[in-house]
Amino acid sequence: MPQALASVYVHLVFSTKNRHPYFTDPDLRRQLHAYMRETSIRLECPPLALNGVADHVHIFARLGRSTSIADWTKELKRVSSIWAKPMVPGFAWQSGYGAFSHSHAEIGMVCEYIRRQEEHHRQVTFQEEFLELLRQHSIEWDERYIWD
Repeated sequence: MPQALASVYVHLVFSTKNRHPYFTDPDLRRQLHAYMRETSIRLECPPLALNGVADHVHIFARLGRSTSIADWTKELKRVSSIWAKPMVPGFAWQSGYGAFSHSHAEIGMVCEYIRRQEEHHRQVTFQEEFLELLRQHSIEWDERYIWD
């Protein structure tokens, strides 16, 4: 086959360092999300949904056919850190992340889940949410290293 074709949907989640609420200002958070959206598009991983709260972000995207999850995540964190640090003293992302695959049929459900983050986190902490995502995707974790 002379073409390389792919349809891989990834829900990426990562937190600020120590889950510090750096992005409590809704305008700053919207600017961060817009910057991350543009970065993801540039990386050929167009986001279908991108949202978060003061201490973490969710990005649901169609992964580019030549982009690895690790490279995509590393670059998103790198450039958004460069963007945020002049406005947010002490800002840093956590070193880890969660990446979860979804089928084409689940796109609507995942997009809606991400759009409703503020409402969702009135009842559930980031830690509770992240552990539930790990359980839903049958990912084992070591509690000593998950919250760096």
